[in-house]
Amino acid sequence: MRRVLIGMAATTVLLGAAGALAWFGTLGGWWGGSPGAGTIEGKAIPADIVADRATRIREMAPAGDEKLILFGDLHVHTTISADAFLSSLPLLSGTGVHPLADACDFARYCSAVDFWASTDHAESITPPRWQIVKDAVRACQKVSGNDAAPDLVSFIGYEWTQVGRTPAEHFGHKNVIFRDLEDEKVSARPIAAITRDGDTAMRRMARSITPLVPLRDFSNRQSYFDYNRFMSETRGAKMCDRDAASGALPKDCMEFASTPGELVRRLFDEQKLSPLIIPHGTTWGYYTPAGTTWAKALDPTERPDRFRLIELYSGHGNSEEYRSWADIDLGDDGKATCPTPTKTYLPSCWRAGEIIMERCLKAGEPRATCEMRAAEARQNYADMGIAGHVTVPGAKAADWLDAGQCMDCFFPSLNYRARLSAQAGLAMTHFTEDGKASRFNWGFVGSSDNHRARPGTGYKQVDRRQNTDARGPADETWMNMMYPREEGDDEIPYARRLTQDELLELPGLQLVEGERQATFLHTGGLAAVHAAGRTRGAIWDALERRETYATSGQKILLWFDAVDVKGGKIPMGSAIETTTSPTFTVKAVGAFKQKPGCPDFAKAGMDEARLTKLCSGECDNPSDERSRITRIEVVKIRPQKTKDEDLAKLVQDRFIVHECDASADGACSFTFSDPSYGTDGRDALYYVKAIQESEPMINGDTLKCERDAAGKCVKVNLCYGDYRSGKDDCLAPAEPRAWSSPIYVNYAKGA
Repeated sequence: MRRVLIGMAATTVLLGAAGALAWFGTLGGWWGGSPGAGTIEGKAIPADIVADRATRIREMAPAGDEKLILFGDLHVHTTISADAFLSSLPLLSGTGVHPLADACDFARYCSAVDFWASTDHAESITPPRWQIVKDAVRACQKVSGNDAAPDLVSFIGYEWTQVGRTPAEHFGHKNVIFRDLEDEKVSARPIAAITRDGDTAMRRMARSITPLVPLRDFSNRQSYFDYNRFMSETRGAKMCDRDAASGALPKDCMEFASTPGELVRRLFDEQKLSPLIIPHGTTWGYYTPAGTTWAKALDPTERPDRFRLIELYSGHGNSEEYRSWADIDLGDDGKATCPTPTKTYLPSCWRAGEIIMERCLKAGEPRATCEMRAAEARQNYADMGIAGHVTVPGAKAADWLDAGQCMDCFFPSLNYRARLSAQAGLAMTHFTEDGKASRFNWGFVGSSDNHRARPGTGYKQVDRRQNTDARGPADETWMNMMYPREEGDDEIPYARRLTQDELLELPGLQLVEGERQATFLHTGGLAAVHAAGRTRGAIWDALERRETYATSGQKILLWFDAVDVKGGKIPMGSAIETTTSPTFTVKAVGAFKQKPGCPDFAKAGMDEARLTKLCSGECDNPSDERSRITRIEVVKIRPQKTKDEDLAKLVQDRFIVHECDASADGACSFTFSDPSYGTDGRDALYYVKAIQESEPMINGDTLKCERDAAGKCVKVNLCYGDYRSGKDDCLAPAEPRAWSSPIYVNYAKGA
């Protein structure tokens, strides 16, 4: 079986511990150093600059709207996350560590966002690192100002990074964010994810870099020593008593929760806290087993009412859109089978059969034999979950063509899990035995999920290597060490079947489609709020009441309200009870077009060398001209009334499409209602998508498929994360957009 040198947050250990210790001991620096929080260097942004941003937004607001739109990023990783530390290493083309201080300066001077949250992986945050996080976020707030109009509001948080091996075990990732900065108002410890058998993804992969790496890259050896120390400290951290209540635990251990319900219990019930818990990356098939749905997460025991927001869009793609095709079919007994392709979707398991079929026929085998082997290949893939690709020996990333992808979605995440989309979650209802129903009632946000301490990376489509999570071997030698190939393994005309034990022996990147993933990475999204002011409390209140929207990274302005029979406005994220359709009003304004370089205040407030390195020489630098909103699309979803209702009939995407006239200020407004609501006699929810004129965007055409006369993808041109794509930003035209939070219209007789 092939072996790789390094995994997602780990390496295959090539030398014994004693040999490694002796080797490192001869070189010095064996124990490495800790990255720390870094130093915040940017001065406070002048008050007139901050005030001008508010003025330019308010002058576009609908008449009578006094709230301020603010933009932020609630999903940011620094080198305290193990995978972020790994990707900072030179062998992966990394440019060095990215501490929390970098995030603070980047948010204020590069992307010019109004708020952000530090959300490093809890599995990497040991007790001393938790103190570093809290102190660094407080330092960022101090330099930004604590009055009524700080230049940036900073929040403390972490990510609960849960990955299940099967659909029954998988709940996905959640960001936990706290309103206040004081010790007694945040979690005593980050709460990490753990499987039911007591394992964690990070600890399972927390192996150290082998001595062969710094030996080959001797001038950068200290980076690898520092990483090894980081991983050693992560492994060595003491685990808390799993049976003890959260409020009774000491602060010097690492705490865990196996399910969302337990996470909520430990935070809300036992620590008496009220954080925001935000699911994200829900459709991301990079780590999500095929066949996973929202069903178990909607069970009341998992506390679905505590998840008020969902991260709809990030640098890892869009999780909005539902499609009725299946990535895998699961029987009542849990047995997986491979579904047949549709006109718009090719299951990856089916493509595995096609690859084996092509090889088999090329080898001169009888067609009947090849058909049998293709069927075996499809089943082997289906049985392997996220690691199905390893069943086809030697298959390259490009060999999979467009398999597993939603080719008619906007910027879909890799190996799209449509049954975990936001639309699917809003359409599903869980029915208890006593007839009660539970649903998700989310507000929408976007964020970056950037792993280089860069909040708000979507302000300009530049520097793909830093503003997206693209990563990979720095040169061909590193590539051969990470992905060693056996001669002729791309011609073997049969699939292989691995046992679960063999699968678990595969290190890091071999378990997931690391190479293919890079072409699905983008600059990050933004979380927008309609807030009463720039204060911490005003921003938090907007998040709590779901008066939020998501963007694909651009600072698009969006208002979406319902108007009741008395003329009162009901903002996005709200719920109303009525038997007749409200009137809905929409206004969207395009983001400012960007000027090159950085504005004068940025050049005056931070050292030029740091500005160039941190911002890649390009800051948020708005002109006076706005991009045009070309259309507004309305989505209507009717949640299930019975458990067997077909989601495809309940999700009405593009329920209404309003084409916008050209306007000098980039704005578009319209009003609509839904006469069918009253005749349906059932609950519904509505949200809008504001589509901005096309512009070049990083990985704007993810696969760049070449298609035959029948429209089938026959060749892809991937944008690699490694050296093969060099400094190419892989730009292609795409339409930026913003998604409002839904307005929930509940049918109630006599309301």
